[in-house]
Amino acid sequence: MNPIPHPGDALSRRQRLVYVLVLGALTALGPFTVDLYLPAFPLLEEDLDVSTAAIQVTLSATMLGFAFGQLLVGPWSDRVGRRLPIVLATAVHILASLGAALAPDFTWLAIFRLLQGFGAAAGVVVAMAVVRDLFGGYPLVRMLSRLALVHGLAPILAPVIGSQLLQVADWRGLFVFLAVYGLAVIVATSLFVRETLPRERRAAGGHSTVRQRYRSLFTDRVFVGVAIVGGMNFAGLFAYLSASPFLFQEVYSFDPQQYGLLFGINSIGVVAGVQLSSRLQKSVGPQWVIAFATAMQLVAAVTIVTLDTAGAGLIGLLVPLWFFIFSCGLIFPAVQGLALANHGTEAGTAASVLGAATFGTAGILSPIVGLVSTADAVPMGLVMACSVVVSIAALWLIVQPRTVPALG
Repeated sequence: MNPIPHPGDALSRRQRLVYVLVLGALTALGPFTVDLYLPAFPLLEEDLDVSTAAIQVTLSATMLGFAFGQLLVGPWSDRVGRRLPIVLATAVHILASLGAALAPDFTWLAIFRLLQGFGAAAGVVVAMAVVRDLFGGYPLVRMLSRLALVHGLAPILAPVIGSQLLQVADWRGLFVFLAVYGLAVIVATSLFVRETLPRERRAAGGHSTVRQRYRSLFTDRVFVGVAIVGGMNFAGLFAYLSASPFLFQEVYSFDPQQYGLLFGINSIGVVAGVQLSSRLQKSVGPQWVIAFATAMQLVAAVTIVTLDTAGAGLIGLLVPLWFFIFSCGLIFPAVQGLALANHGTEAGTAASVLGAATFGTAGILSPIVGLVSTADAVPMGLVMACSVVVSIAALWLIVQPRTVPALG
């Protein structure tokens, strides 16, 4: 009897579906925490009597908390297993969500948003680590592509849901919703996610082991390069997410529901990109998918700046924007597959570094749009274009696509 090379190969179709659903919910917790309240930005600005840039600081605080939390949760999950970090970190998320709902002013809201991001960090890191524990080769790519679909779709769909919730609740009610979501994550994890990291595979304590795991990652040229690509990809996407509430609701006079519909249309781009990326990777290396997608992103970003400067109006913004978001979808699963393929023994740490690079970079760069201007789409398009240029440089100078071996 031949041994099963990866534990996930023994899972039934139904068991795999359960994992996709539960791990998808885990993965979506972070993006939902970041983006659910985007349609409420103008309301927050008025209610808390602060500037546009100040409101975007609360967005950055969440993403930075999410990034820092992943750096802690990932290595922790390599030591103690996958389930415990989910439960404890998500409990922090629930308490912080309730704190944000009750925040009396901007300062307290920013603090609780930071803690919310920190608590939501376990979801995406542990979900990716669980998949790497279970799968390898193309099955790993396929499962990661399903999580990448959620990971890419959640930031787009969250404002759609947030805009609908604003019809029955104020902005504080959005944070109550996030607390309930966090509770649902804990229950689902307890019921359906078994421990996938056996005790004999858990990393021993001690700083030397931690150093060895990080050394393994940061001496891997491919991992470093795709982490930069992933961070810049999300920076471009979040430049759009942070600017769009003001750009579309104040400049183009969308109401929250129209704004939500726009996000729904753009979500089709993410879905199409992720699905196409997964299929392409059956015959094309993920590094070549990234090469094609980043080239398309650059064309789309430059087109946004050019047409907006020329006064092309709303349609001149929406069409290239859709293709930029479609390209983001192409990149998500390719980055995750390349980053985790050679790091099964430190999957939690690898996922945490990748997630921290992704959300940390986006958290630092996306507020630049608000600090410059949201009166037109040019600053947003320029941030997108600059992010893509860095991605392209990282891909060709660090990853070096021609040298990347096929996924085993």
